[in-house]
Amino acid sequence: MRPLIGITGRCYRLEMVAGTSPRFTDRLTNSFFTDFDRCVAEAGGIPVNLPFVSSSTGVADRLDGLIVTGGQDVHPSRWGGMQPVDPDADPRRNIDVIDFERDQYEADLIADALSLGIPIIGVCRGHQLLNAVLGGTLIEDIEETSIVHSSPKAAPYAGDDKHVVEFSSGSVGRQIYGAHRTSNSWHHQAVDLPGVGLTVTGRATDGIAEMIELSGRPVVGVQWHPEWQTERDPIFDWLIERCTWTMDERQKGQQDRKVG
Repeated sequence: MRPLIGITGRCYRLEMVAGTSPRFTDRLTNSFFTDFDRCVAEAGGIPVNLPFVSSSTGVADRLDGLIVTGGQDVHPSRWGGMQPVDPDADPRRNIDVIDFERDQYEADLIADALSLGIPIIGVCRGHQLLNAVLGGTLIEDIEETSIVHSSPKAAPYAGDDKHVVEFSSGSVGRQIYGAHRTSNSWHHQAVDLPGVGLTVTGRATDGIAEMIELSGRPVVGVQWHPEWQTERDPIFDWLIERCTWTMDERQKGQQDRKVG
């Protein structure tokens, strides 16, 4: 049975879509990157797009895995940040504006998935939100180094020789990629102090956290965009393998309870 993989997205008004008839510009639309759907499907999963139009209650119960995707900054109140937030800014009319509603939905979804033991990948913003949900902090603005973390390059992009991520021995990152890899990079914030149970297992050569893992659990966050690499990123294969294993274990447990 192919695992169901929930994938989060954005919500905005159609006025942001060029060519939309004025009759419909005030209507809301949900947006999901097809690249995630394709990567999940190619790895053997069934992608399930998750609009945050209602409560997340009960959603994780129907999933076998979860991908929390990229986007705007996480609200600083979730990680103790001090950056000012315009309370009148509308994330439905500007995709770069902090989206408190999205934060809440995805944070609740992460918490539910963690309680159920569902495998999780957090990507870019999702990587940072995963850290915040578990009590970690973020770097509000990365200081300029020899590595360009907010790349001007268009997707897809595999990164360059300067942006090398090195993985800790024994980590999931080392298992998937080996000792190191080059990666793309489109972010200005980063994981600072890891949350409870999390370990930074991948860092760029300037020290920026690029991968976090939850000890003993199939839960990781990556700062790069695996869906926008020029070649298929094996992290999606890892996710489907872990989901399949979790599904099998759950099924065995149900059968054992029936026998008992």
